[in-house]
Formats: sequence, C-alpha cells, structure tokens
Amino acid sequence: MMSMYPLVSIGSVLVAMLAGAMSFFTLVIAPLIFIKLEPETAGRFVRAVFPWYYLIVIVTSLLAALLIFATWPLNATLLALVSSSAAYCRQALMPAINQHRDAVKAGDATANSIFNRLHRRSEIINTLQLLAIFAVVLHLSLI
Repeated sequence: MMSMYPLVSIGSVLVAMLAGAMSFFTLVIAPLIFIKLEPETAGRFVRAVFPWYYLIVIVTSLLAALLIFATWPLNATLLALVSSSAAYCRQALMPAINQHRDAVKAGDATANSIFNRLHRRSEIINTLQLLAIFAVVLHLSLI
C-alpha cells in the first residue's frame, strides 16, 4: 500500500501557497488597485482579475482537499467549503455585484443598497475563506 505522506505533503504546500496568494491579493493588490488607478480603470481591472482569483481559489483548494482527505477529512471539508464558496462567488455573486454596479452607474438609486449588501457579502465570504485556510495551515503545521 502506498504511503499517503507525499500526497498530504503536496496538499499542505498547496494550502500554504493558497494562504499566501489570498492574503497578498486581499491585503495588497486589491487595495492598491483602488489607490493607484482611476476609478473607471480600477473597475475594469477588478472585473478582469476577480474571475481568475476565484478560479485559482476553486482549483487549488479543491485539489488540496482531495490530496489530504484520507488523512485529514475535517481539513479537507474546510477546503471543499472554501472551493464551493469561491465557485458561488465567481458564478453567482460576482455577476450580481457587477449588474448592480452597472445599474448604479446608470442612475438607479435603488441598486446602490443592493450593490453594497452584495459587496459586503463577498468581503465576509473572503474573510471566512481566509480564516478557514489559515486554520488548515495551522493544523497541518502542528502535525
């Protein structure tokens, strides 16, 4: 029977890389976009980058979950939740945010409160994803 150690090691490295990438994007790149770019350019840039951000989160967390599932099923479940919530953000939440942002730009005053609520939801989900990723990194670093 093959040892699970190499798979868990690869999964652990993927989780650590994901923690670093998500943290860097959330704490450095996203704020810099809005600090350094004009609002219209920043909006177009964010719309182009976020689908890729979420795709990386989806694939990396799912792959890590599959690699560590046999040894650490609770960690794998957290990673699968990160992956599925990122898929929700990419496929449902982000398009709704964009739609309501466009409506705000077109002068629809009622769309602004919906945009703010949806955007806040995306921030909360991202924070929960980061907490889950760091919990898995912490647990895997202690074993």
